[in-house]
Amino acid sequence: MNRKQKADLVATLLDKYVPNPKIPLKHKDAFTLLIAVLLSAQATDKKVNEITPALFKLASTPKKMSEQSLSDIEKIIRPIGLYKTKAKAIKNLSKILVEKFHSKVPKTFEELESLPGVGHKTASVVMCHAFDVPAFPVDTHIFRNARRWGLSSAKTVKKTEEDLKTLFPKKDWNKLHLQIITYSRQYCPAKAHKIEKCPICSKLHQAS
Repeated sequence: MNRKQKADLVATLLDKYVPNPKIPLKHKDAFTLLIAVLLSAQATDKKVNEITPALFKLASTPKKMSEQSLSDIEKIIRPIGLYKTKAKAIKNLSKILVEKFHSKVPKTFEELESLPGVGHKTASVVMCHAFDVPAFPVDTHIFRNARRWGLSSAKTVKKTEEDLKTLFPKKDWNKLHLQIITYSRQYCPAKAHKIEKCPICSKLHQAS
């Protein structure tokens, strides 16, 4: 099978096993999604979802967040990795949103990536799930399984993203991003992976 055939098979099986994927991070708008995604770097979604209710009770708008002390933000997000760096980023980006963007989360990659603590993956998640702009955020699950499924041999996240964008229709990128993450956690984990327990790996193996 060539890469395009593999991609078509993967898409078909994802629609079967994960027809309606949900965004795993709890949020209510673009700002709370941005903060949740920022917090999720080197942390599990489960841990982030345990932390954010208290954080958003303290402040759920850029203005309110910018007015909080670093120590108050740190106190809440302490169980998350890199909490000091993230607390500083959250406070500073909130201040920038108030002063430069009228307290609104910007709707372009360039503007999002100019904010403290916001890299391309974070910007991509916000663009696709807050603003419905086609993007293909590549996290550890997607990076791993793009290689495992023979969809990309790239050694960088950036090149993997480019490869996936050429294989799948643009209209499906946002859904596929969530489907792959959800499927990977359930059927195709990094550790203790068994081909026979993964429908995608099984089918690809049979077809090779």
